[in-house]
Amino acid sequence: MVDTARSRVSLDRGDLPTVLAGVVGVNVVGAVPALLAGPDSAWFRSLVKPDIYPPPWAFGVVWTALFTLLGVALALVWLAGPEHRPVRVALGVFAAQMALNVAWTPAFFALENLALGLAVIVALWPLVAATLWAFARVDRRAAALVVPYLLWVTFAALLNYRFLVLN
Repeated sequence: MVDTARSRVSLDRGDLPTVLAGVVGVNVVGAVPALLAGPDSAWFRSLVKPDIYPPPWAFGVVWTALFTLLGVALALVWLAGPEHRPVRVALGVFAAQMALNVAWTPAFFALENLALGLAVIVALWPLVAATLWAFARVDRRAAALVVPYLLWVTFAALLNYRFLVLN
């Protein structure tokens, strides 16, 4: 844990703008790739879907929930003080994993490349795990909020793999 008063106290009303900025910011960044390409294409509709493929509506719900959790986690880390090295490391790892997260949609949908999508998500997984670890060094609550994301990325990697095998 970072040795700051922030890491040992609960959030107060003054922190609400930071938390809201984190939630909105992560959701906006996470949603941008969907504006470029998504599952509505004829190419994707023509693919054989794996048995584990969730109902299409579930993706928007899950990603919004996950990005909201990540936004809160990011705010908790930020509020611990970016002047502290562990916070800067955590923010850097978060940015790296978010860049790969954003890269997956264009790789999979826009380029219509299942193998490239799998390569991106396989590279994303250890960065999400590293984010969890780096966040835990700053604020364990933030790390706990990353766990559902790590589980979903694990499932998404398996789903991407199954798409590749079937198609």
